[in-house]
Amino acid sequence: MTTILLIRHAVNDFVKTGKLAGRMAGVHLNDEGLAQAEALGERLAGAPLRCIYASPIERTMETAAAIAKHHPTVSLQKHPEITEVEYGDWQGKAISELAQRKMWGVVQEYPSRARFPNGETMRGVQARIVDAIEALRRQHPDQMIALVLHADLIKMALAHFLGMHLDVFQRIVISPASISTLRLSHSRPFIIGMNDVAHLLPLAKARQEKDAARSAE
Repeated sequence: MTTILLIRHAVNDFVKTGKLAGRMAGVHLNDEGLAQAEALGERLAGAPLRCIYASPIERTMETAAAIAKHHPTVSLQKHPEITEVEYGDWQGKAISELAQRKMWGVVQEYPSRARFPNGETMRGVQARIVDAIEALRRQHPDQMIALVLHADLIKMALAHFLGMHLDVFQRIVISPASISTLRLSHSRPFIIGMNDVAHLLPLAKARQEKDAARSAE
């Protein structure tokens, strides 16, 4: 049985711009994201990983590098089939502007019917990530591998293996630097864990204590 760790990249500052990053170049982890990635790497330091695959975008590669640092003999490979959604004309646009468009409601409520202008369909994205996972399962029988990728792709993959329709995949929550664990054999899939962020709790506690100290000044 192959164990596949589906890992979302850590946080970055681009989200503060209120724009849709997509596959845009130059979006890097911020200081908080780097700390999250380091905590993620330490969490997985003892995991028997045989290979680490990452979406070929800076924020995913940087997160994957923090994991690979603890596994010097494990290959880190870019994998184009697990990259972010191709949002086409929507990439780089303000989300407040996109939310006014009719297609926004389709994306949120009926994603199986959504096609981004000059971009991918949501059904196509789900098929792409599921096909990539199944191909990697065949390459790594009875091994553990890590995939570092993006929230929507993880949610779409989990929805598929849970037997959920794509139209309800947004009910799944996938946080930055979280781990979701999938096990695949020749038949029924097993979801071992979803949105595991236990390794980030010390960071959250430290941030709360720092904020409390500032308030007391």
